[in-house]
Amino acid sequence: MIKLTAIAVTILALAGCASEIMKSYVGRDITDVVLDYGPPSNVVKLPDGRTAFQWSFTTSYTAPTTTNIQGYGNYATATTYGGGTTYSECLYTLFAKPNAQNSFTVVGFKEPSFWCE
Repeated sequence: MIKLTAIAVTILALAGCASEIMKSYVGRDITDVVLDYGPPSNVVKLPDGRTAFQWSFTTSYTAPTTTNIQGYGNYATATTYGGGTTYSECLYTLFAKPNAQNSFTVVGFKEPSFWCE
């Protein structure tokens, strides 16, 4: 039960990390984001005059492999568990409006999915 509580506390502590980073760009020029994370993977002009800039990040996790070996007289059997790679993709969207410097000012963002926080 203590381990489960520790995991829950860690998840809650980390929740909001990406949102806080995205919130820190509101009011700043989109160039600041490009300099920090590279060019967006997608740019969409919206009907209300805003432009959506999207960055897509893929992460992977490879599970460790465990092998159990059991001996029986003159022979042994080996069973392998784990391994495999899991991929996840996160999409981060910032909304911006044109500014006087022929660029864009960030005016908001779309909350990323829970797993991307």
